[in-house]
Amino acid sequence: MYSIKELENIARQVRRDILRMVNGAASGHVGGPLGSADFLVALYFDVMQPDPTAFSMDGKGEDLFFLSNGHLSAGWYSVLARYGYFDVKELASFRKLGSRLQGHPATQEALPGIRMSSGSLGQGLSVAIGAALTKKMNLDEHLVYCLMGDGELEEGQNWEALMFAAAHKVDNLIAVIDYNGKQIDGPVNDVLPLGDLNAKFEAFGWKVFPMYGNDMSEVTGTIKKAQWFTGQGQPILLLMTTHMGCGVDFMTDNHEWHGVPPNNEQLARALGQIEETLGDY
Repeated sequence: MYSIKELENIARQVRRDILRMVNGAASGHVGGPLGSADFLVALYFDVMQPDPTAFSMDGKGEDLFFLSNGHLSAGWYSVLARYGYFDVKELASFRKLGSRLQGHPATQEALPGIRMSSGSLGQGLSVAIGAALTKKMNLDEHLVYCLMGDGELEEGQNWEALMFAAAHKVDNLIAVIDYNGKQIDGPVNDVLPLGDLNAKFEAFGWKVFPMYGNDMSEVTGTIKKAQWFTGQGQPILLLMTTHMGCGVDFMTDNHEWHGVPPNNEQLARALGQIEETLGDY
């Protein structure tokens, strides 16, 4: 088991990886991955603890994770590599021609840890519900997790999936909203306001846990608390408030860093704010 300090150190290195990967490709997203780094580290290193040497597409006998907002790929790739799914050095190939680390996760590249191609927003929750129902049919008591963006909730398919999950009591599912209030075109409230998400999800029959996603203690504690409420007839949502660009002062809470790569000068400035803890690739 990792201590909170050790998890925080891993998250710092993941943030460095994200910045270097996107800079090296001169393309990609840094804002969302920086904000969700703490959650992804907590999920893999503390909560799910999967066996990276025994990866299989069917995922029998283990917890599963699906990334719906696929543009957060740099952060997920870093976590997978740091956890041991593939060599950390492969992160240098991010978004390069012929790389397994495509801009959005894809299954045809057979990258360990990836079970769904994502990037077309709004589809991940439906896939996660299918996986959760499959586990029920197989009498597999493990859980399914799915991370979505807040702007992604503007896609109607999500709301059909939310109704379905509650109606069919998919209570082995924990969905997570990266609620940073920003999307590529600006603040979510300016593009298409989402209203009271807590009240909406509860009205749809979900059990909701608010969580601050940039505090490692709160993240690990809230996920484990939510686990106690699985198997009780309701799907679960973690409404996770985060800061886009967390860890870098000039990127924090700035929607303009949703999908813009830092240049070399900006990279150096950003890396100067984040301690190297595990060694850069």
